[in-house]
Amino acid sequence: MNMNTNIEQDQATTATDNGDNNQSQVSPELLTHEPITGIPVRAVPGKPAVSDKQLAANRRNAMKSTGPRTSHGKAVASRNSLKFGVLAEAVVVRGLAVKESAHEYEQLCREFYESLAPVGILEEMLTGQIAATAWRLRRARKAESGEIALSVDEGLKIRSQSNPDLIRKEWEMAGDPVQAMEESSLGNERLIYWLEKVRAQVEKEGKLTKESVKIPGTGKPNSMSDRLESIRLGLSKQYKGGGEPQGGQNEKSHTLELIDDMIFEKKILREDCEKREQAEEAARQSAAVLPEEKTLGKIMRYESALERQLFRAMNQLERLQERRRKKSGQEAFPEKT
Repeated sequence: MNMNTNIEQDQATTATDNGDNNQSQVSPELLTHEPITGIPVRAVPGKPAVSDKQLAANRRNAMKSTGPRTSHGKAVASRNSLKFGVLAEAVVVRGLAVKESAHEYEQLCREFYESLAPVGILEEMLTGQIAATAWRLRRARKAESGEIALSVDEGLKIRSQSNPDLIRKEWEMAGDPVQAMEESSLGNERLIYWLEKVRAQVEKEGKLTKESVKIPGTGKPNSMSDRLESIRLGLSKQYKGGGEPQGGQNEKSHTLELIDDMIFEKKILREDCEKREQAEEAARQSAAVLPEEKTLGKIMRYESALERQLFRAMNQLERLQERRRKKSGQEAFPEKT
């Protein structure tokens, strides 16, 4: 039977299949012809066109790839599935919170078995040990990354939940509360708030008063109150009697200008503190990437033990397969083609 006859039979088979299943019918507009051979080609939108000849070859190959057919082959496949399932039950963690994938572990076992091609119970045992050890190493590395994430997140949570009362007490315990407040963005924010209240009082009363220069919450003399009091006394003396000095300024406008200068200074300090605090936070998070010494040591000892097991099993398997190779003249680790 020549090629044309095969193609005609395959096309007839395709037509019969299309008649049985309306969803698989190919519309005429999706049929084109290959430019060189003229063989009809199915042009599926978004996919490369496949000729009827190629489809026929695919069908023939599929008929040859139906899995194990002999009783021995089916028994081996069944035994492998059972074996991988038993290994998964012994190795895969299935707790309430942590649920490792038995399917992923079985797939890992299959990949090792296909790559190492064990023959006999000893080689299969060593191959299973290699797969189990590789799985446990992956678990150890997951534990390490989880410990790092937990350390960074906990540190960030603690720092974000600062106690305002404790911070205020630290300010009050300082020799000059204002100087202590100027060391943080939060403290400068509070100083700006107080200065804006002083400014509102000046807008209302036209000048600084003894009460308005007292910074609330400090409970003791401080540099800001001293500076405001110095401004009050100086302007009060300068504008005594309501005179209008040079520039057309009065006591109110002059006072507001000086307070605005103080607010601007505190805003600059706040921005500088914010930049420094952001850099410090980034440094803390970078430092937290290393787990605690106790935890890190535990993980490293576990990984070292697993690596020794892995290398020992690989060496033993290699020696067994080398011995078998010498006897049979085959490669110990056949390369996949």
